[in-house]
Amino acid sequence: MTTTADVRPYGTATGRLVQPAGDSSLRAMDPAWVTGLLADAGFLLFRGFRTDLEEFTSFVKAHSSRITLDPARSFHGGEVAQKVDAGTGAVGLHLENGNSPFGPDLTWFLCEKAAASGSQTTVCDGYRVWDAASDSARAVFGVKDIMYSRRVEEPQWKAFVCHQTEGRKKLDDITFADMKELVGGNVSTTLQLNDDGSLHYAFRTGAAHATLFGSRLSWANSIFGPSYNYEAPHITFADGTDIPEELLAEFRRLTTALTEELDWQDGDLALIDNTRVMHGRREILDTDRTIYNAQSYLDPALLAAVRDGRAQR
Repeated sequence: MTTTADVRPYGTATGRLVQPAGDSSLRAMDPAWVTGLLADAGFLLFRGFRTDLEEFTSFVKAHSSRITLDPARSFHGGEVAQKVDAGTGAVGLHLENGNSPFGPDLTWFLCEKAAASGSQTTVCDGYRVWDAASDSARAVFGVKDIMYSRRVEEPQWKAFVCHQTEGRKKLDDITFADMKELVGGNVSTTLQLNDDGSLHYAFRTGAAHATLFGSRLSWANSIFGPSYNYEAPHITFADGTDIPEELLAEFRRLTTALTEELDWQDGDLALIDNTRVMHGRREILDTDRTIYNAQSYLDPALLAAVRDGRAQR
């Protein structure tokens, strides 16, 4: 494998544009090198590579210990890529599955066909947001967790359990006990089975927290995120009290000012650190576009290689 590529800044901060400097196959790229680049950049945009669904799937798997999913979306071309098809309106900044205990490490996008206008994916680096926040805001979110709570329909939570457990049980055989086992000893999450088969969960986490690659705090969450295909979550502080509007207004201003755009071209692939960088979408003005999404957990060996590399700097 090679680390030969042309790497340039993308946007106004640490994001990077990666273009081939020889072999245009994604499979030729060293996953350890890509992971190290992501650790510094927060998000990467690959342009000019061969990026059909087969290449995309192989690239995702080369960096991942496990693939996860959104149970409300369907797979395309295998068990990795899911089509992004949540309406045409703008989508607020969020972490993928950030309002649940099953947030992935990595979020991936493949633009098969770009829209002629609109539909840019937005990205916002939580490191920058936290660094720009007022002392009073950091004093609150630095010590107070938030809570997401909502109801999930039975077909959705059962489909999620079935995939997470790699189909060891048929979908019709999945029970609430399987879901509880999946959550395991995660004390930040409580589950309740409703009479109609749906479940209600409450998930406690920090709005600002350490990331996949280090202890530096990132204000990265799904407070402003969408709820397509699901009941909107109720979001409060962990003690049940409301988050003050003046705090929310401050972070709306900050995230708006610090949001950047991935201005898609056909064949582009994006890789985002889902523990640090929030993403969203501008309004779709041209519906003749095709974008796929994937979610995964980073291969622990790649994470260890990054940490070892940083320790030796």
